[in-house]
Amino acid sequence: GGRHVEIQVFCDRYGHGIHVGERDCTVQRNHQKLIEESPSPVLDEALRARTLERAVAAACAIGYVGAGTMELLLDGGVLRFMEMNTRLQVEHTVSEERSGLDLVKLQIAAAAGHPLGLRQADVPLAGHAIECRINAEDPRDGFKPSPGTITTWRLPDRRDGDVRVDTHVEEGYVVPPHYDSLICKVIARGPTRDAAIDRMLRALGELVCEGVATTVPLHQQVLASDAFRSNRYDTRSLPGWP
Repeated sequence: GGRHVEIQVFCDRYGHGIHVGERDCTVQRNHQKLIEESPSPVLDEALRARTLERAVAAACAIGYVGAGTMELLLDGGVLRFMEMNTRLQVEHTVSEERSGLDLVKLQIAAAAGHPLGLRQADVPLAGHAIECRINAEDPRDGFKPSPGTITTWRLPDRRDGDVRVDTHVEEGYVVPPHYDSLICKVIARGPTRDAAIDRMLRALGELVCEGVATTVPLHQQVLASDAFRSNRYDTRSLPGWP
């Protein structure tokens, strides 16, 4: 159980480090992340500030260089360290949307030996961002894989700048029966968590994928559930999903 919280840090070889806030990745199935958001809705400001500061200090203390994702478990009000992933992760997009930074560029620059050129005060973290990982699986049939040809593919309206879609898919793309079933990431942002949830639900309603089953219905049901909106869930169950 508990809540899965992770912190995005960057360090250069000159002893400088920053964080780009934390993410909550608690919505999972078999330890596979389905929805990620930033900031975590379960951290109070004191615990958040203390943990972010300590994460950067710990990374700098061991001479860490590059992008790192510090994974933590919030259990009984205590954040416990699990591991450090020495890279960006799929869900780095929500941190980009809140900060306005290009984290891929920052990771490459740090790895190449360049100074970060940023202080913590230069990293603005505004609003709320949510990411949904859309997979070619059928959630109504035990998450059975759904390989095949995508016959229709239409992305949601992104003209307001509050929705982003990262994908390699187009009409005619063949989802193979091997490897990862991820076909796109939908990211929505808003001034508040509720606004970001509402914007995501609208975007998912506009996303059209025909030819293969996807996890969109699962994401819609989870996001619309009282359990998700009120934070009554942990890593052991999918909020709003039977």
